[in-house]
Amino acid sequence: MTTDSDISVQLVRNATVLATVDGTTFLVDPLFTPQGEMPTVTEAPGVPGFLTTENQDRNPLVPLPDVDLSYDAVVVTHRHPDHFDEAAIEELDADVPLFCQPEEADAFTEEGFTDVRPVDDETSFDDISLHRTPGRHGHGELAEGMGPVSGFVFEADETLYIAGDTIWYDPVEETLDQFDPDMVVLNGGEAQFEQGDPITMGVADINAARDATDATLVVDHMEAINHCLLSREELRSETEDVLVPEDGEQITL
Repeated sequence: MTTDSDISVQLVRNATVLATVDGTTFLVDPLFTPQGEMPTVTEAPGVPGFLTTENQDRNPLVPLPDVDLSYDAVVVTHRHPDHFDEAAIEELDADVPLFCQPEEADAFTEEGFTDVRPVDDETSFDDISLHRTPGRHGHGELAEGMGPVSGFVFEADETLYIAGDTIWYDPVEETLDQFDPDMVVLNGGEAQFEQGDPITMGVADINAARDATDATLVVDHMEAINHCLLSREELRSETEDVLVPEDGEQITL
């Protein structure tokens, strides 16, 4: 899969994107379950059991769009089921190159994947440098309970930063300063339980990122999971120079 630009990102659904860098396409955070067929998020592995949500609609809230899922490798920022689900285990080729956090490599191997490539700090694929970057999935003790999360920087002639499930905090700003990316993908939605503060970016986080970089800024993780309460319309109305794609939409530099 190639484009005229060195970088393009096509939103599939939630945080599932097809990120093409210098002609190589990475499938990021595959969520393939049909609409309404997942357990509620509070029943998911890795989510602290005391959490509850006001919205009990079953996930995903929307169907998988009709897109061409052609890719060269898979990247998983973390193993919460809205980023890597049972359907992905069934549908992905067992021998696909799969990049992940070191803490989660064994789980992919146990599921039958034969080319698991944990990224401690930096690696490469098709002459593209992949850097794993920090993330904080919420605030305080809740962030600790949500487990480790990562972002990834894809560095070639142009640079793409996919921040993953994180709030705005110093290491995200430091990543922007270090790599000076051309395009940034942020997970929005302001995911919120009935306990604690939001665990993904809301308007204030995204505006802080907008102020910190002149990159093309794209926000996904919207309107697909029942605890993501910030809508696309609200985000567009409260930000400037921020791209909020619909499911299936592709954005190029």
